[in-house]
Amino acid sequence: MKIAVTYDKDYNLKPLDEAEIIGIIDEEKKEVEQYENPGVGSKEMTMDAILSLEPDAIVVGKQFLCPGSYMMSYGRIKYIPTEYKTLNEVLDHLEELKKNMKDELEEDMYAEPFHHHHGHF
Repeated sequence: MKIAVTYDKDYNLKPLDEAEIIGIIDEEKKEVEQYENPGVGSKEMTMDAILSLEPDAIVVGKQFLCPGSYMMSYGRIKYIPTEYKTLNEVLDHLEELKKNMKDELEEDMYAEPFHHHHGHF
């Protein structure tokens, strides 16, 4: 199985638009292939790059995706929600994370956050 993970040069997991690197965990080869993210600054462009690598699943935290990048990937890739913060934590807990693999995500995982100004409207 091939699993996509998005992170920065310090191996901290990042939302798609902030990820400098797209990693593909190749379970058969027991290695992580790393690709420079051509879509930095855009979640949709990053998702496009990820889908071109044809992984089976992607590791996502809250707001890693947006409605657009979620819609693009829906049905083409499975989602592995995580609270972990680094690539190493994901690799260490991969078997357990895979048990939570889903075909779809709760809306709060990819919804655009609302910006509240000090609680006043």
